[in-house]
Amino acid sequence: MNKKLAIILISILLLLGLFFGFSKFNGNNSDSPADEPAAETETKNDYDYLVLVNKQNKLPDDWEDKVVLKESVNRYGETYLVEEKALEQFLALQKELAEEGIIIELDSTYRSVQEQQDLWDEWTVEFGEEYVKTYVAVPGYSEHHTGLAIDICLDVDGKRINDNDEMIAEKEIFAKIHEHLAQHGFILRYLEGKEDITGYGYEPWHFRYIDDPALAKQIMDQGIAFEEYLNQ
Repeated sequence: MNKKLAIILISILLLLGLFFGFSKFNGNNSDSPADEPAAETETKNDYDYLVLVNKQNKLPDDWEDKVVLKESVNRYGETYLVEEKALEQFLALQKELAEEGIIIELDSTYRSVQEQQDLWDEWTVEFGEEYVKTYVAVPGYSEHHTGLAIDICLDVDGKRINDNDEMIAEKEIFAKIHEHLAQHGFILRYLEGKEDITGYGYEPWHFRYIDDPALAKQIMDQGIAFEEYLNQ
């Protein structure tokens, strides 16, 4: 074999070696782990759905940085923020109730601590400090800061009902609504007769998401306040 032919053969062998080595490096062989399906991972929110925020318990300092909020627009064109899983279940609850002829809509949801402070300051000027202390939660101590609390209004025969007294008068409608709460992970937060425990009057429209239908059913069936469950 002459010297020139030998050099050509060696060059071809080197090129083939580089090609197959490159292919293996890039995972193009059947034994490569890259061909294996990726393991499925479940995303979990880094906060406690059983967090207690009331007149004695402040919102955790890092809560607003961690909570995942989603926007929702109600039938009146108003935009609200709700924790993502709470919103998903509210929409399912809303659809379920609509099939029974009951129309509910978002009326008050997430409020930041700063928004609560602004409301506190505005109402103090307009109505006085004593009024505000009676009817407005202290900034940092409102359950609405969590994004897990939902106040609803009713739509009855095309009329929006969100006045407190008018809603309390709709006993039959709210009785039916409350029957559906637990299966979607909600509880009635401020019960009648539990004012000394919750610190608030009866609010049939205020629901709290706890992300556990079985636990929600247990609390609702017992007719206890959230505080009572946590203290058991």
